[in-house]
Amino acid sequence: MSRPDAQSMKPATAAKKLDVYLPATPPEFQENAITRAELAALQADPPQWLKDLRKDGPHPKNLVAAKLGVSIGGLARGGVTEALTTEQINALLEDKPEWLATERESYQSVLREERRLKAVQADRARES
Repeated sequence: MSRPDAQSMKPATAAKKLDVYLPATPPEFQENAITRAELAALQADPPQWLKDLRKDGPHPKNLVAAKLGVSIGGLARGGVTEALTTEQINALLEDKPEWLATERESYQSVLREERRLKAVQADRARES
């Protein structure tokens, strides 16, 4: 088995680094390894397809969750299992279904608790 070039990555990894949904990328992106130089070029001067994907989607779950202000688990509990477009995300934000309000509240509660725990840990570290 030949070892892949250490300076290249799988398309899924590159898509993740670019914050795009891999199945929505062009076939040539999906089918070929991406070098670090190619990734840097895509980040520095994105082609039109990348600009369009970032603007209109479909977006990967982590971005959908962030735009809706919920966790990825919250998306699943709300029945969102597929990537969503910007238009679909905006429609959810306008409609504000009950699951979304509940999940946003829950997520904010978790974030508050995480901040509280970090503050407690920081205080303990200062006292040591």
